[in-house]
Amino acid sequence: MPYNSLISRDASNDPLVPTPVSDQIIQQLPESSVMLQRARQVRLSSRTQRMPVLDVLPTAYFVSGDTGLKQTSAQDWKNVELVVEELAVIVPIPEAYLDDAQVPIWDEVRPRIVEAFGVAIDAATLFGTSKPSTWGHPIYQSAVAAGNVVTAGTDLALNVAQLGELLAKDGFPVNAFASRPGLNWKLVGLRATDGHPIYQPDLQGRPGGTLYGYPLNEVSNGAWNATEAELIAGDWSKAIIGMRQDITFKMFTEGVITDGSGVIQLNLMQQDAVALRAVMRLAYATANPVTALNATASTRYPFGVLRAASYTYS
Repeated sequence: MPYNSLISRDASNDPLVPTPVSDQIIQQLPESSVMLQRARQVRLSSRTQRMPVLDVLPTAYFVSGDTGLKQTSAQDWKNVELVVEELAVIVPIPEAYLDDAQVPIWDEVRPRIVEAFGVAIDAATLFGTSKPSTWGHPIYQSAVAAGNVVTAGTDLALNVAQLGELLAKDGFPVNAFASRPGLNWKLVGLRATDGHPIYQPDLQGRPGGTLYGYPLNEVSNGAWNATEAELIAGDWSKAIIGMRQDITFKMFTEGVITDGSGVIQLNLMQQDAVALRAVMRLAYATANPVTALNATASTRYPFGVLRAASYTYS
């Protein structure tokens, strides 16, 4: 985003400074982060924290005869490192614009900031978009690298079952799904061989439903890359969000906003503007513990991808 972006009035037709119209802005409820809903959240007390993950399983041996020697076996752990990074934004607005607006602008801005944070978190953790280098590998790329990928065909129900089988062979359960926007509608007509639906939409008006009995969330905040994947399945307890600081808001009436070169783009005092700063601090990593079915880390991963049928292999 450019450093000099700010909310200002449209001289010809400003929707927030009308004459006179309803003071209610009709808009969709901001979409939350699927990762913050599904991933395992832990509270961090410092910028970095290591979590032990089982890396080597013990092996048992039969003893030969009454006086045979019993053998020893090792069990080992490795660390998953969580490194906290900062997510932030500043929204400046001229004071005159705030005075003339017929709606509480800050009440409209805050939910959109929360939504923007959710987009950034989902895009970084699911597909690696603008991901901090200190964070763990994104889920989509890691699942593909491990071979946990099925390309969507004409039988979507079968494709999802094949994906679940791949994860089961790695020793991981499927406890939830995340998908592209609109997949719920595509799934409504799917039936098992006995005619029963395999997908149950939520009848209470809430987003999502259940697929093969497990929760399905559409990532409808704009973070999903539909050219890459239709759906991600997996054991979401293995995706870890380390929370160091929840979103905090602070209002400024004085100060300057500069670009990356140090050039002043806005002087709050001199240009009669106020700015809202939002900050969040969090970490991300995925645990990939050894299982009894697959001891090779490079071919084992707790997530799988249903790749889009239009995906072009390079």
